[in-house]
Amino acid sequence: MPMEPPPDLAALSLADIARLARDKKLPPVERWNPSHCGDSEMRIARDGTWFHQGSPIGRTAMVQLFSTILRREPDGGYVLVTPAEKLDIAVEDAPFVAVEMKVEGSGRGRKLAFRLNTGELVSADADHGLRFADGESGPRPYLHVRAGLEALVVRSVYYEIATLALEGDDEPVGLWSNGSFFPIEPAA
Repeated sequence: MPMEPPPDLAALSLADIARLARDKKLPPVERWNPSHCGDSEMRIARDGTWFHQGSPIGRTAMVQLFSTILRREPDGGYVLVTPAEKLDIAVEDAPFVAVEMKVEGSGRGRKLAFRLNTGELVSADADHGLRFADGESGPRPYLHVRAGLEALVVRSVYYEIATLALEGDDEPVGLWSNGSFFPIEPAA
């Protein structure tokens, strides 16, 4: 069964995006506790590319499918989990990449939504916060996706976020989305 293509973020309102994100049904990976079976021989690179045995996975539908069974373990590791097996997967930075942002409103009434490299849509809010970490090449912004899984925000989208934050008069500098404030300074 083919997976639906990712939606065009520019053609959707933020209300449409929130509805689509809410309606998306994900497997209940948090309830699956099979025995550990080994290593998947898979890796997610910092740029969001998924690899198996050293080769990039070229089928977008496969990456989308695997992303739905990805789970973060209490020890910080990542696994692919089904009701029958659990396999380690290496993640270089974050398992997802936020590649596009849509903005509606301004100031405290602003709403932000992001499209991930897997096609998933996430609205920044109290449950899906933005955080900023120090990196060798400057701040690295992350968006909480679900259950400890994050998306690294691509540099071009980070520049959009920084521009919005600098337009405001909040102290510390940051931005609002869906009633939540996200300072752009890395947490201490």
